[in-house]
Amino acid sequence: MKIFYSEAHRKHFPAFEVFDGGKRVPYLENPDRMDQILKAIHKTTWAEINEPNDFGLDPILAVHDKEYINFLTSCWSEWLDSDPEIASTPEASVFLPATFALRRKTRPTKSLHGRAGYYMMDLSACIVAGTYQAALASANCALTAAEFISHSNSAASSFALCRPPGHHAGKDYAGGYCFINNASVAANWLSSKGKVVILDIDYHAGNGTQDIFYERNDVLTISIHGDPDYEYPHYIGFADETGAGIGLGFHKNFPLPSGTNDEKYLSTIDEALNMIKKFAPNYLVLSTGMDTFDGDPLGKFKVTHNGFAEIGTRIASLGLPTAVIMEGGYANQALGDNIVTLLEQLK
Repeated sequence: MKIFYSEAHRKHFPAFEVFDGGKRVPYLENPDRMDQILKAIHKTTWAEINEPNDFGLDPILAVHDKEYINFLTSCWSEWLDSDPEIASTPEASVFLPATFALRRKTRPTKSLHGRAGYYMMDLSACIVAGTYQAALASANCALTAAEFISHSNSAASSFALCRPPGHHAGKDYAGGYCFINNASVAANWLSSKGKVVILDIDYHAGNGTQDIFYERNDVLTISIHGDPDYEYPHYIGFADETGAGIGLGFHKNFPLPSGTNDEKYLSTIDEALNMIKKFAPNYLVLSTGMDTFDGDPLGKFKVTHNGFAEIGTRIASLGLPTAVIMEGGYANQALGDNIVTLLEQLK
């Protein structure tokens, strides 16, 4: 299996994030996640790790608002330039907004913090000096994985070992550790070559992906996740959100209860796969989070190691060229073995 990975992800390593209630905690979406996955991959005999190609900005700007990308490009240096003394303070380690826009009747302002509150959804989308470079490399991993399967005449698969992840990033906002929506950029690039489905199996709803494709009918988007009535991102991912305009019926959310186990999860996977078969896509983009694992610090599901193997087996039964895009998963000691177990079924 071709695996696309860049060491540039290490440029993004905030010193902390802010949890509910204002508590500062060590950043959970950290480089150790990739190290644990790489360790497990190196134990296999079927993986070939490659650097991604550079696709430039055009595929990213086809999905994301240009002014939002400009904000990601410049916000760190702009922040330091705005107050030369801030560079010598502990607060200079992470850039975060203090206020957030009420999106119904708002617009980005000229001030940096005004734009930050408009373009950033929460306090886990922490920006540091290397965040933008890491996000670009992550998107290129996803695009290279998509390019690889586009050249295949069979049910080939590839794995984009993306960090930072992407599925919480919308057209013009960052959130949930995500800055550029890697899976959406890859799926949009593939959509010029045929019909595409994005199946999101991360524990959290793929709100950014839903936002990007909600009014399109050439990309079917499906998300299986913790019910937003109790789980992040809270305001999107409900069952009655099914698309709009020509996209009506081309989005499906499966919000599941806390404690969902292998049996319930696999029955939901089967429902999603039936939808995919009816759509008859040419390509599958699999947003793959391992935070459904029983014991993940950010999840409340109880999917097991064996459950991941069966998820992979059932998805492989579609026989589709598949680009697997890494999303979440924060039980680091189990993360590598879990993702390799799933990939083994798709190789």
